[in-house]
This record gives sequence, C-alpha cells and structure tokens, in this order.
Amino acid sequence: MDTDKILSALGYFSIFFAGFIFPLILFFATDSESVKEHAKKAFISHIIPLLSLPLLLFAVFMEPTFTSGANEIPFFFLGALLLSLLLSFIVVIWNIIKGIKVFTV
Repeated sequence: MDTDKILSALGYFSIFFAGFIFPLILFFATDSESVKEHAKKAFISHIIPLLSLPLLLFAVFMEPTFTSGANEIPFFFLGALLLSLLLSFIVVIWNIIKGIKVFTV
C-alpha cells in the first residue's frame, strides 16, 4: 500500500484519536502535495464542529433569561445542543467516508 494513501486516510480517521492536531502535524511534516491537500481538508472538517460552540455557550449562559419560570423547558439550550451533536455526527460520517475513499481511489 502506498504511504501517501495511508497518511491521507489517517488524517481523516484521526477524528477518533487525535482531533485536529494530527492533520495539522501531518500538513507541516510531509512533503507530498496530495497528503498536504488531504491533511488540510481533514483539519478544516475537524474544526467545523467547534463553530457551534459559541452558540452552545450562549445558550448555556442566556437560557435563564429566556425562561420566566423554573418548570419551563430550556428549548434554546436543547436546540443548540441538538445542532452541535448533529453537526459533529455529520462530520464524523464525512471523515469516515473520505478516509475510505482515499484507500479505494
């Protein structure tokens, strides 16, 4: 098996074990342009779930001002949490597909 394919696939699969750190290290440590391109795409895809973090933090700290009673359901927080989880799930599936595709192409 080609070393470039293995490194490129590991960049995508690193969402399970090293987050965005491994693609970043891979980008600066390799000389292959194809591995650099895949490492850049993997890094960007690993960062995408962090985009929902400000909305989630806003929901955590502002939810008490949106609800007037103690027994109300925190819809804004639950919506932000659901959005964050959905986005993370989509990114994990996308990275698995891209990692497998690197091996097969």
